[in-house]
Amino acid sequence: MGPDGLLFIFALLDEGALLFLAVYFVITLSDLECDYLNARTCCDKLNYVSNYLIITHLGLSSLFLLLCGHWLLFLLYCPLGAWLLYKFVMKPSGNIGLFDPTEIHNHKHLKTYMRESLVRLGFHIIFFFVYLYWMIYSLVKGY
Repeated sequence: MGPDGLLFIFALLDEGALLFLAVYFVITLSDLECDYLNARTCCDKLNYVSNYLIITHLGLSSLFLLLCGHWLLFLLYCPLGAWLLYKFVMKPSGNIGLFDPTEIHNHKHLKTYMRESLVRLGFHIIFFFVYLYWMIYSLVKGY
């Protein structure tokens, strides 16, 4: 097994974790939308997980794909990481995190967050199967 096989095994595991987090975001936001959670609890949960989401996504895209020379996959994978980093850097200074309980119901923020979470879920589903294909290809190519 070569370094590409190990890279894509790790990428598949990492993408599985990101897929789990994307589903967690959708479920938590839908619970808030249906009033099963209050805004404070929902935002605390999402803010806690969002830092790990950014680190995990940027770690895979920059560290592994870029350093191992998979330029095309890096160029396809990094726009979502750039968007997440932009949202993290440009959050208002008074907010407690990316999700603020006082503003989540104002100006249709909840619908926007739900739409972003569903797009991120679709993105991670696609890349899960892309990494699965490349893992199988690199392992079969090695034999």
